[in-house]
Amino acid sequence: MDYPVKLERDDNDTVLVSFPDFPEAHTYGDDVEDALKRAPDALATAIDGYIKDRRDIPLPSAIVAKHRVTVPALVEAKIRLYETMREAKVGKSELAKRLDWHPPQVDRLLAMTHGSKLDQLESAFRAMGKRLVIGVEDVDSISRERKLLARGRRRRSVRRPRHSAPPHARRFAERAARGDVKKALEVEVLGRARKRHPPAPGDELPAKRTRRPR
Repeated sequence: MDYPVKLERDDNDTVLVSFPDFPEAHTYGDDVEDALKRAPDALATAIDGYIKDRRDIPLPSAIVAKHRVTVPALVEAKIRLYETMREAKVGKSELAKRLDWHPPQVDRLLAMTHGSKLDQLESAFRAMGKRLVIGVEDVDSISRERKLLARGRRRRSVRRPRHSAPPHARRFAERAARGDVKKALEVEVLGRARKRHPPAPGDELPAKRTRRPR
């Protein structure tokens, strides 16, 4: 779980960090490396604010970004706990009763910057009929899948207009397909001539008359 970040050069030669998914989160650094080191703390602070305001935690955008900030496993587990509590409509006081804890213990468990223990999170999930599952995935495959997804979205967003071929072009293709290349070229030349120099009114060729057999 990682969020895209946007880096911009400030007027005082510092690098500003912003998060497209969290407009409230901002930080800075002396250079790009220093800015990326400070980014996780700014992200955790923003998530803390969302939890205090009882807001939904946005999912990471699938946009292609040069830099992304990976959420630590402990922070992601706390986000999942917060989402599970909202889905089950279980408040902090109710969870404290189920765990036989003091309310400040639940507050620290949901604090993104607090180093909670893994067994405490497991107990909290178990009190709501859930269990915590840990997974491992390759970093290269994640970035490759994200690039393919973004590329597919760009292709679907670009719509090319469909142009129908003019009549003389269709007749040219039909005659060429039958092998009558000479007639096809005559149709192509005639079509181009009519397109460049259209006949004036009254100059059209008379229709060819067919003779009836006697």
